[in-house]
Amino acid sequence: MKFHLSPLPSPAEQLSGDEALLDHCESGRGEETLLFWQPRTTFVVVGYANAVSTEVNQAACAAAGVPVFRRCSGGGTVLQGVGCLNYALVLQIREDGPLRSITSANRFIMERNRAAIETLFPGSPPSASRITVRGHTDLCLGDLKFSGNSQRRKKNFLLFHGSILLDFPLARVSELLPMPSLQPEYRARRRHDEFLINLHRPAAQVQDALRAAWNADEPLQGFPEFEARQLAAEKYSTYAWNLKL
Repeated sequence: MKFHLSPLPSPAEQLSGDEALLDHCESGRGEETLLFWQPRTTFVVVGYANAVSTEVNQAACAAAGVPVFRRCSGGGTVLQGVGCLNYALVLQIREDGPLRSITSANRFIMERNRAAIETLFPGSPPSASRITVRGHTDLCLGDLKFSGNSQRRKKNFLLFHGSILLDFPLARVSELLPMPSLQPEYRARRRHDEFLINLHRPAAQVQDALRAAWNADEPLQGFPEFEARQLAAEKYSTYAWNLKL
């Protein structure tokens, strides 16, 4: 598998890079890739079907100058910023493989990611380091969430991507996001500051663990940067896309 560190600087371009890579592979021009990017500013990202008016404290975001963007996959709303690491897996779907359905893909990918992150806690007692998969696509340290994930599927390839809290100021989440309208049962209606946790591991260390888990040992040549920038300008930077619901 290939790997790539995205050079795209803006939130719209960083988000569009995930979709552009999926389209690139679906068109037959690309191959399975593990992509990484890190936010340089603070911004909100809502899931494809999220209503901004419900899932975002718009007044607080406006007062703080925090923009709102929408991603191409489902899932809930997240706050992005320095101290987060984002990854995107673009994988080929095979009829007889573990990615053949949404459910089986979730199980397969989340378990591999869970095992990868577990390697970052060598020698720790299980009770102190147990990395768990909760609510189908959340990675947790015990029952505290540090990573949310979602997928988008096409005929031949899927995009599975997520964000990982490394050293993010968690208090900002409660300032800018209300309690989500849909919550996994294990959350038990806990507030953001009671539910989230930072992994407290360097980004490079987490990237290395995921690269090893996915055998992503070859740099990608030909990342669709032009297509990503075009998609950012025509879609991810627009009011019609970001605030459509």
